[in-house]
Amino acid sequence: MALVPFDDRDGWIWWDGQFVPWRESKLHVLSHGLHYASAVFEGERAYGGHIFKLREHTERLINSGRILGFEIPYTADEIDEACKATLAKNGQTDAYVRPIAWRGTEQLSVSAQATKIHLAIATWAWPNLFGENRMKGVRLGWAKWKRPHPETAPTASKAAGLYMIGTLSKHAAEAEGFDDALMLDWEGHISEATGANVFLVIDGELHTPTPINFLDGITRRTVMGLAKKRQIKVVERTIPKSDLARASEVFLAGTAAEVTPVRQVGEFTFTPAAITETLLKDYEALVRLPPEEVAARLAA
Repeated sequence: MALVPFDDRDGWIWWDGQFVPWRESKLHVLSHGLHYASAVFEGERAYGGHIFKLREHTERLINSGRILGFEIPYTADEIDEACKATLAKNGQTDAYVRPIAWRGTEQLSVSAQATKIHLAIATWAWPNLFGENRMKGVRLGWAKWKRPHPETAPTASKAAGLYMIGTLSKHAAEAEGFDDALMLDWEGHISEATGANVFLVIDGELHTPTPINFLDGITRRTVMGLAKKRQIKVVERTIPKSDLARASEVFLAGTAAEVTPVRQVGEFTFTPAAITETLLKDYEALVRLPPEEVAARLAA
C-alpha cells in the first residue's frame, strides 16, 4: 500500500486555538523547534470516540514542556477539550491523536527566551504500529545506539530530540530485516524498543526495566495494572541483556504498538503464550470502555 504524505490529506488541525485546513497547516522553516528540537509531543489513541487516558497524556505533555523550560499556554482542561474537538471535527471515532508544542520563530539561537510557544493537535486513522504481522510476534534487532544517562538528556520528557536515536536504530533494524530494535541503556542493560516499552515473562512473573533513562509509558503502567489484577507479580528492575535467555515470553507496550508480542530479539526466540495473550486481550477490552469506567476497572 502506498504511503499518503502527511502534508497532502483532507481534514483539520487544531493550531493555537483555531482549526486550520490540513493542507494549510505549514510551519516556517526558521522555527526554533525545527532547528534545536525544542518540541514536546504526545501519542494518544481514540477508541469508540473516547481518547484513552486523555488527562494523563495531557498532564505529561504539560510536564514535558516544563522539563524543556517552557510553559504551554493552555490549561489541561483546554488541551483535553481541543483534542476531543479535533477528533470530532475530523469525523473520527478510532484514531491516533498527536498534540505537539514547540518554540516558534521569534529567536533562532541556542538561547530561546523570546520565542512564543505553539500548540497543535492532529488526528488520523492509524492501525497498530506493526500492522497485520503483529499477532505473529515481531522481530527485534539490537540497536547500536544506547539510551542516555538521565543526567545527559531530559529522559523524563517526551521530547522530540530524544527520538533521533530511535529513528536511527529502527532504520538500521529494518535494513537487516527486523521490525524494530531493542535498545540498551548506557550501561548495556535492557531499556526499551524505539517507541515502546518492553516486558519479559520469567517464571510466570512479569519483568520490566525501571524507567530511569526512558519514558515511563502510560500504556506501560496500564499493562502493569492489568497484570496485578490477574495476580501476576510485576517486577521493575535493572534487566541485563542475558536475562532474555530466561524469558519464556516477551512483548512490547505503547500507544502506537498497543500490546504486541515479540518472537525474536537478536539471537533469542520466543513463542507468544498465555500471559501475553491474556494481557493483550485485557488491554483491548479496557481501551474500549468509557473513560469513567477505566479507572474503576483497574482499581476493582
